[in-house]
Parts: sequence; structure tokens; C-alpha cells
Amino acid sequence: MRILLGLFLFPALLAAQQVPVKEHFLANGMKVLLVERHDAPSISGGWVARVGSVNERPGITGIAHLFEHMMFKGTPTLGTKDYKKDLKIMADQERVRDLMRAEERKMRAMWRRGEITDLFDPEQKTKRWRALNDEFKKLVDDHRKVIVKNEFDRIYTSNGGSKMNAYTTYDHTAYFITVPSNKLELFMWMESGRLLEPVFREFYAERDVVFEERRMRTESTPLGKFSESFNSLFWESHPYGWPIIGWPSDIPAISKADADEFYATFYVPENLTLVLVGDFKSKEALAMAQKYFGRLKRGKKTVPDVITMEMPQKAEKRFYAEAETNPNVDIYWHTPAFGHKDTYALSVMSKILTGNTGRLKKELVLKSKLATDTFAWTRGMHYAGQFNAGGEVADGKDPAAVEAAIHAVIEKLKTEPVTAKELQKVKNNFAASEYRRLTSNHPILMQIIHTEGTGNWRELNTSGAKLQAVTPADIQRVAKKYFTKENRAVAIYTRKPGTGGGDEDPLLAGLSGQSKAMARKFISSVNSEKDVASLKDRLQQIEEQLEKAGSKAPPIMKVIRAVLRKRIGELEK
Repeated sequence: MRILLGLFLFPALLAAQQVPVKEHFLANGMKVLLVERHDAPSISGGWVARVGSVNERPGITGIAHLFEHMMFKGTPTLGTKDYKKDLKIMADQERVRDLMRAEERKMRAMWRRGEITDLFDPEQKTKRWRALNDEFKKLVDDHRKVIVKNEFDRIYTSNGGSKMNAYTTYDHTAYFITVPSNKLELFMWMESGRLLEPVFREFYAERDVVFEERRMRTESTPLGKFSESFNSLFWESHPYGWPIIGWPSDIPAISKADADEFYATFYVPENLTLVLVGDFKSKEALAMAQKYFGRLKRGKKTVPDVITMEMPQKAEKRFYAEAETNPNVDIYWHTPAFGHKDTYALSVMSKILTGNTGRLKKELVLKSKLATDTFAWTRGMHYAGQFNAGGEVADGKDPAAVEAAIHAVIEKLKTEPVTAKELQKVKNNFAASEYRRLTSNHPILMQIIHTEGTGNWRELNTSGAKLQAVTPADIQRVAKKYFTKENRAVAIYTRKPGTGGGDEDPLLAGLSGQSKAMARKFISSVNSEKDVASLKDRLQQIEEQLEKAGSKAPPIMKVIRAVLRKRIGELEK
């Protein structure tokens, strides 16, 4: 009966949930997407630049993400007490940084000759570089006296704005906020202003912030630095092979001139899309968009496309590493780009494999007990895609056995058609998930931004029907096509000798010092909680985040999940 209901109910829900997007173009070529929703007096607005790390080049990797930070630094009227003095100090900073870059070029030559051993060691910098650095620090201190910190955020917050944030992906960079409906013109003025006259204050200080972010997210996590290396192994020729946050040698080398050139190339109206969802009238909003965003000048050249394609993989790639964490198996396969007809079967397949009732968990966790956790996800990016499956090896089990078991589950998808019941359950979950995320302004905005930034916003309305149309034969065909030995890369992580064990709580094994402190605080908080319903809500949220993140999930998220499960079990007994 449930299957029968699913066959009729969810297609109806999908039809009802078509998002009524109105597409327009300003005179300068900028796209505007409008969705009127008058159920609440607010507007979720944002804009997406179709530029990400894929559009970088060696030497400036990480610059797209750096722009995410720099676009909050203000304009000639926002973020400064004295704009003339502001410009003078920034010009002096550039003069000094040019001299420092000349010294850095000398030091790279010294490093190649073996005269110095670490380019990042302050003690091995040249005397001239250190003197210039002291001069630069003095200019930074002078600049702080002129800058008005976080004025952009303060103005929005004082006018009822919320959820202001931004993010960078391989393919796009997005900025968004929710404002009261009577503050739409403020939004238009603020957002167009930082595109029309951006002032990249604290450029070098923010560059250092990004470098520290890289250290915390990548280099200080048990699997972060290895995942980065594995990703660069997987992508043989494509720019997807370098990290979004950038290589450590590139981040400190990015210059203000590099940033100005990158901005002039990609942050042009024909490469931008403005998105509004909420309580407004389209005619008035469009006129306002033309008034403010219409001031942006078209780019001088056509926005360049990424030409380099991923080379077809000719043999299986394998990656072995010892990490300060539990043993893991991580497998990647090359798949097609966003919008390709095969991506829908791959999405359905990922849901068949993952989750609490997925095949991987049933076979590896519940049945054979080879793993304590499993995952699977797929991602279609603008130029190519990938499918990921893996698991955390159970104590005393062999990673090779876990890998073999994952391959066996995958092979079964090739040889045996998925049952109608299993397939319909996954389709129902897709439909229910789509229904939930399209019931309020902010989630709708984020879905439009994602689809527009990755490929085409129309996927928001067309993908549901395509997912529902996937057949068992489609899954078999796609599994045979992409899940081959020659098309995959396998990472095996084993525990580094001397880490974990002893009197340490097994849950905390492999966490960094800061993460351990956070985990202990969380454990203490959860152990004092007695509301089972509240704990279950938190557990559901963390499980959804883990499923979405897959192998990229920070280790502490798994600790949080384990702690919540344990406490719920204690209370229910």
C-alpha cells in the first residue's frame, strides 16, 4: 500500500512544487531570477558569480576563495573613516609588497640551491625581507586606525538582516542574506555597491586568514591533508585536482594585481546572476535591479571557459596513508558533469547504497560487521563529476576486506536489477526531500544559487521528474559504464603507529587537540541532557550532514553522532 501511494502521491507533490522562477536580463547582460512568495514579510536575496577554483591557474590557486573574504571589505563609503588616507596606505602597502616579492623570488632560488631548507621559516628569510616585513606591519597598524571593521555586516544587522554568508565551490562563488521586505532597496544598494566599487582593504591580512583557515581545515585534521593528496591523484589533468582553498605555496604569493585582474575577468555582469525569493513585486524589483546593478559595466573580454578536460583514466590508482584516525577505505569513480542524463541514475544509486537502510550499511555494518560506518555520494560539477563510496573499518578488521565488500555490493548493482520496492523507496525519499527544502525562502534561494552556479537553474524544476523516471535498467547500465576498475581510485588509510589506544576514550582517537576539547565539552553537555526527543532531532540533523559530506566530513561529526546515539540508548533503556 505504501509503495502504491508513493507512485501517485510524490509525482503530484513534485508537480505542485515547481518553483515559479521568472528569468530576466538587465541591459548589461546580468541575469535576474525572481520568485515571488508573499507568505512572510521577508526576502532572501543573493547573487552568484560563475567562477570558482576551476577558473584559477597554477600560482594563484585559492584566489576564488580569497575573493569570498574580500567582497565583505566594503566600498569607498563603507568600511573607512578616511577614504583618501585609506587609498594612500594601501598604495604604500603595495609598494612594500612588491619589494618583498622580489626578495621572495630570490629566496625560492636559494631554496632550489639548498641554501635554505624552509621557505616558510621566518628565521630563514633574508635580512632585507625581514626589514620590509617590519615596514609592512607598521602600515597595517596605520591602516587599522582608518578602517571601520565589519561595517557591511553591522548595517545589515541593524536593519533586520540575517543569515548573511558566502561560499566558494569548484565552479561558483555565492553571496546571500535575508532582509525584511521593506529593505529591498538597501539590499540592492549594498550588493551592487560592493560589485561596482569594491575596495580590497586588508588584502594581505585576509590572505593570511585564508592561510590559517587552510591550516585548520586541511593540515590539522587527521585525513584532511591526505584527502587533498588523494583528490589531486584522482584528477589527472583537470583543475578540479587542486584544492578550493589553494596550495600553501600559492596563497601567500597572491598579489593585489592578481586579484584586480581576476576580478575584472570574472566579476562582470554577464557572468553574474542576481536571485530574489520572497515578498516583493517583480516589476518593482526588476526596475530596482536595473537602477542599481545596471550600473555595472560589461567585461572587456568574453569570460574564458575552462579548456583542459580530464584525461580518460587508463588504470586503477591506489593511495595508501597512515593517519591518526581509525582505518578507512575511500573509493572514487569518474562520472559525468552536472545535467548529464546519467547523473540521475547515479544519484538514485548513491541513495540505494547509503543511509541507515542502504545496502552498504546492511552488508558491511549490520551483516558482516566489517565496518562501523559506510557512505556513498555523487557530485556532478560543471565540467565533470565523481562518485564516492567507502567506510570506516571496524576494530580488528582488514581494510582490504572492507574494500572487497564494497566492490561486491557495487557489482551486484550490475548483475541484478534493483527491486521495484527498493527503487520506489529511494524515489519517495527524493521527492519528500525536495518537498521539504522548497517550502521557505532561504532553502529555495540556496537551491537556485547552487543549480545556477553549477550549470542551469532550470534543473531545480526538471531534476525531480528525471529522478522519478530512473529504471532498474538505467541503474544497471550506468553501473556497468562507470564502476570499472580502470575508472577508479582507491585510498586505504591505516592507523599511524603510536596514535590512539591506551587510556584515551576511543571516541576521541584521531581528533586534534582543539577538536578533542570541543568533543569533551559536547560529551559533558549531552550526558546531562534528558530530553530524548531533542537528542533525536539533533541526531537526525548530524546524520543528514554526514550523509551529505561523505568522506569529507570532519572526524568530530562522527564523534558527535556516536555520543548522541549512546545517550539516546541510555535514556531509552
